[in-house]
Amino acid sequence: QVQLVESGGGLVQPGGSLRLSCAASRTIFDRGAMGWYRQAPGKQRDLVASISVGGSTTYSDSVKGRFTISTDNAKNTVYLQMNSLKPEETAVYYCNAVFLPLKWGRGTQVTVSS
Repeated sequence: QVQLVESGGGLVQPGGSLRLSCAASRTIFDRGAMGWYRQAPGKQRDLVASISVGGSTTYSDSVKGRFTISTDNAKNTVYLQMNSLKPEETAVYYCNAVFLPLKWGRGTQVTVSS
């Protein structure tokens, strides 16, 4: 079973930036599009960004223009560059295959606060 390990979260001030990484124990790109999700306390897990095998990206309206998803196929890693972060984006961030999901990793906590 492929394991997903998210990292790169932390405490950042409003307006700050973070770069999240999602490392897989083996290739994941045979599962199609990959995505980054987030789950705030008491809320459902939402997809915020995805990238297809061909490199096409999609973003939720709330993050469009501020977040960038990318991959390094050689490293089996998916990245999420997050800029201009807002307090309401405090959440645990996860990655997974969008259409053929794997077992969820533990996620990485992002806290946006002054």
